[in-house]
Amino acid sequence: MDRDNNVLRLIHNEYYQLSSAERKVADYVLEHYEMVQNMSITQLGLECGVADATVSRFCRSLGLNGFSSFKLKIAKYTATTIIEQRESMVNANGTLARYHHIASLSMRAIQETVDVLCHENVERAVLLLEKASRVVCMGSGGGSIIAEECAHLFSTVSNKFSAVVDSHIQASTIALLGSDDLLLLFSYSGSTKNGIFLLELAKSRNVPTILITRFTKSPAGQLADIVLQCGSNESPLQFGSVPARIAQLTLLDVLYQEFYQRNKNECDINIQRIAEALAEHHL
Repeated sequence: MDRDNNVLRLIHNEYYQLSSAERKVADYVLEHYEMVQNMSITQLGLECGVADATVSRFCRSLGLNGFSSFKLKIAKYTATTIIEQRESMVNANGTLARYHHIASLSMRAIQETVDVLCHENVERAVLLLEKASRVVCMGSGGGSIIAEECAHLFSTVSNKFSAVVDSHIQASTIALLGSDDLLLLFSYSGSTKNGIFLLELAKSRNVPTILITRFTKSPAGQLADIVLQCGSNESPLQFGSVPARIAQLTLLDVLYQEFYQRNKNECDINIQRIAEALAEHHL
């Protein structure tokens, strides 16, 4: 393994140069490094019982610029370790084992989403979806793709759902929303600047908000009215892994099915109308 990527060795080398508070962070990272790569600085501080500033000092004590640089180091180390493990597995068991492993990651993402699902929050979210005059689905990067999928799925039963993916149009759209509308935001990390800005803007307009994210204690999680947590851990170097998307799609399907069951008669009428309108497009 490349020495530059071995952040655990770096921590061991610098361990006795750290303050007692920084050693708390070091001890936690050494034991839970795979989890740390998916945490925010606030989450890591809470787990270690230290302030955000202590986490920042810990990162600088390792010769890194800050927490973001540290997370990238952790991600590189973890990615290298996983690749080595997978190569070992494939060499021993063949290509079929690799396919099973890929499928197992997606199945695990679905199961983790179900395991962390809060029924009360789902109920509250569906009530907001029902009451809203207009539902705008938004996200950045990979989140914008899920937002479009959300609008497309709900468009089969209602005409009040739409997706907006351009950041400028997102801002102008929210600026014209009111308290009877709804923002449904997809942000896996809950830490993107644009996502936080959109939630703050919606809050200033008294627009209700629902956030679908992996990290409930993220900055965006602290701003949204309702937070729905999806499963699957994604490395900062993956930039939209398939299991992470499947986790969000699973949660999206839960919302859709609950909405449909609560409004079955109206939804069935709309489905029939759409089916008749699309009939001419099929052979």
